[in-house]
Amino acid sequence: MSEQGTSADWRSSAAHVMAVSVLFAVPMLKLGWTLGGGSAAREALDAMGPANWLDVVTGMFLFEPLLATVLAVVASRAVYAYLAAKGGADAHQNVPMPAVAAAAAIVPAALAVVVGIFNGLGWGVVCGVLAYLVRLGVLVDYRTGRRHTATGKRTGRTAESVVERAADAVWIAGLALGLLVLPVLAITAALDGRSWSSVVRCDVNTGTGPERARMIELERQASGVVGWDINKSEVANGTNCAADDDVIRAPWWRS
Repeated sequence: MSEQGTSADWRSSAAHVMAVSVLFAVPMLKLGWTLGGGSAAREALDAMGPANWLDVVTGMFLFEPLLATVLAVVASRAVYAYLAAKGGADAHQNVPMPAVAAAAAIVPAALAVVVGIFNGLGWGVVCGVLAYLVRLGVLVDYRTGRRHTATGKRTGRTAESVVERAADAVWIAGLALGLLVLPVLAITAALDGRSWSSVVRCDVNTGTGPERARMIELERQASGVVGWDINKSEVANGTNCAADDDVIRAPWWRS
């Protein structure tokens, strides 16, 4: 394999690792910055439990339209490239191109539906189109012999046709989204001072009688919520809750 192909594969792998790292680390950054870090973040995480940690991920990535779209596009390409490298490309080498291209559209369509439901039709369409284009770029690489069907590694052969150059442009765009755009958007969302969950005003009774308190909802119960009391910096039970603004503190760049 040429040095150019090896370098290209390293950059693609780095983009995939970056996406996984963002999904794991940035929600913790969101929790720490929003609550003030330290013991506050640990206490809130203990109250949420490991299963509800996904609420932070969902709140961050699903309801931020641009971030949700970029993450969906990066994930779409990463999954397709991985499956192709693990035998998918080799198994479909003799399948007609239109059939393979149609099959490649299934996951982007599903991602478009999810993003569109939570963020609007426009974002859903953008997500679906971009997620499909990055998959087509991978498909073109295999069909033009610029990736080894057995290993998924790039051969390093220079693009010659318009289609191959277009596939290169899509590949570069995919790298930029995974290595640059996704982490920047994710960190920005983590440090924007907004809650990842619903913010409510509830009646809280800590032994001195009920009083209204502003809380971040950590878990919903039949009689109310378990939430983070923003003013007292502690976990509390709240009842008779009403929705409130989701801004908890100033964003990092204004603090």
